[in-house]
Amino acid sequence: MKQPLEGIKVLDFSRVLAGPYCTMLLADMGAEVIKIERPESGDDTRHFGPFQNGESGYFMFLNRGKKSIEMNLKDPSDRESLMRLIKEADVIVENFRPGVMKSLGLDYESLKEVNKGLVYCSISGFGQYGPLTKRPAYDLVAQAMGGIASITGHPDNPPTRSGASIGDMSAALYAAYGVMVALFHRERTGIGQAIDVAMVDTIFSLLEHNVMRYTSEGVVPERIGSRHPISAPFDVYESKEGSIVIATANDPLFVKLCKVMNTEHLLDDERFETDILRGENEAELKVFIEEWLSNYTADEAVELISEAGVPCSTILNIAEISESDHIKEREMLLEVEHPVAGKTRIPGNPVKLSATPVKVTSPSPALGEHNDMIKNLMKSE
Repeated sequence: MKQPLEGIKVLDFSRVLAGPYCTMLLADMGAEVIKIERPESGDDTRHFGPFQNGESGYFMFLNRGKKSIEMNLKDPSDRESLMRLIKEADVIVENFRPGVMKSLGLDYESLKEVNKGLVYCSISGFGQYGPLTKRPAYDLVAQAMGGIASITGHPDNPPTRSGASIGDMSAALYAAYGVMVALFHRERTGIGQAIDVAMVDTIFSLLEHNVMRYTSEGVVPERIGSRHPISAPFDVYESKEGSIVIATANDPLFVKLCKVMNTEHLLDDERFETDILRGENEAELKVFIEEWLSNYTADEAVELISEAGVPCSTILNIAEISESDHIKEREMLLEVEHPVAGKTRIPGNPVKLSATPVKVTSPSPALGEHNDMIKNLMKSE
């Protein structure tokens, strides 16, 4: 059976993280993704670690399943070839600073004149319009301006970024979503459109109830570590050996937790009668929980609490989650044969489709590996 995006041609002008992750998702679903790279140096991430046999693991993950051609966007000969590709493309993805593509005559307004069905996706720090559109941005800047850094960390420590680049990654996900919607619209109308995704916007959209606490109650959320601003127990707790997380957000789960801990007397304590009250008295409740946990290792406690039906977990490091049975069974770590790096293991795709499962058909391309494709295109016309 054909892959969902088989027959869709994507020209990928993006580099580093947000754009390449977006186009990687499209490639996973069967799209032909042609990566347009700078001659000689290519995408910046070709030179980012970690390395395996001299090949960038960063690049191999983000650019699997794609083709690579080298182009100087200011060279007249390359421009002529590029315009032929654009005429038959379905999607363009770029993440230059706003205004760069327009200065090259490669913005949506210019290109829709030669391809009315073109879906043109731009990813940037602050968007294609607005007071900050010209500002440069990396993920750290997006997390700081988007609001999430202000609520990440512990109250007695400075604000901190998330351990992963969620500004880039959320922008990539929204961009892929936007491309899907625009292609569906084109299927109905034959008309393409421009997609404008800003990293700061995507971070802001992920703040969920934190924004509503401000707009509804005038509360400015602050850093509270791992605990929940309303519910409890919902935090990191110390056992006899190791830390665990426990997440209860309703009364029935708290009842189950008390039963497994043999602390049913807490159910009659007025400080803990409701989820809101437990949140207000979280520090006192934590004393009871960690007193019980002091009798068990993290693994032992998680087994008991899980069996009672209460959400909990040990805190896995990257090696532990990578080698876990869950990740293996869910095919979230794929083995790909790379011509230089050899066998590599890269994160899989979390979208599991029943009729058209994701297939990673090829490794990341060498710089300019598909340059001959352009030459053949020129000969055929």
